[in-house]
Amino acid sequence: MRIAELEDPREEDPCGGDVAKTKAKKALVGAGARILFYPTLMYNVIRNKVEAEFHWWDEVDQFLLLGAVPFPNDVPRLQQLGVRGVITLNEPYETLVSSSLYKVHGMDHLVIPTRDYLFAPSVAHICQAVDFIHRNASCGRTTYVHCKAGRGRSTTIVLCYLVEYKNMTPVAALDYVRTRRPRILLAPSQWRAVQEYSQHKLDFPAIKSTSSNYLLAGDEVFVSETDLEGYTIVKRSEEASLGGDEVLVTEADLEGYETFTSACKERNLPVNEDARMGTAIRWFSCLCTSMKLSATTQFQEIHAF
Repeated sequence: MRIAELEDPREEDPCGGDVAKTKAKKALVGAGARILFYPTLMYNVIRNKVEAEFHWWDEVDQFLLLGAVPFPNDVPRLQQLGVRGVITLNEPYETLVSSSLYKVHGMDHLVIPTRDYLFAPSVAHICQAVDFIHRNASCGRTTYVHCKAGRGRSTTIVLCYLVEYKNMTPVAALDYVRTRRPRILLAPSQWRAVQEYSQHKLDFPAIKSTSSNYLLAGDEVFVSETDLEGYTIVKRSEEASLGGDEVLVTEADLEGYETFTSACKERNLPVNEDARMGTAIRWFSCLCTSMKLSATTQFQEIHAF
């Protein structure tokens, strides 16, 4: 089971009413987001040029950067900063760098398309992204997490990483990231996603997809007997050294059950191959890039009058 195929449980409704409303809301917001994407991108580019404190990205910790959507010319700069992994929260139309370009520069690319403004990635996708950041950091590799402006969707992922691996509360993580990137702003659904992720961490403290000291193979996942209370354990591996109340079961034994562990266990991260940008989009991308990389003398002359 791949993470990308999981549906967000927050959208489930036996009667279908809430699902219909959510889809209508997504369609409406999606249309608005498409219309506003390039105007707001241009606005951010200009602010980045004229305001020294308006950074395109900021360092959250030694191996984690949080920022706005990169342009193709940003990729070599990110490589120089030690970035070896990129998490993209953008939808395809707002993604300006292809996975192939990241690959050429030695970067893994995790794509989690998330609609702008009012929406957040699912808990399963958040878990996938947090695991991606942690594995990179464990090897001394920096991860760049971005959406369009580096304010909401990408901040959601970064906060959950701090909750998981820096033992912060959601509030403490938010306050800390604000000291690193003051203009972050979460929509209610994004803040709720952080809180839900934090609650999952409390509910499943023993479940870690990257920290097991046991020998796991193939489709096995690690849970404790307390997590499976009320269920019969039907399979035990003889290849792992077990202690306490821990047992090994396979995903086949848990078939039919949706578990937080199975969401976090995914290892073969799917990578979206972005469609080639059309001529108009390429032209606009080049225009914005040239504005970002050009000297600021023109703006200085304007302010001098």
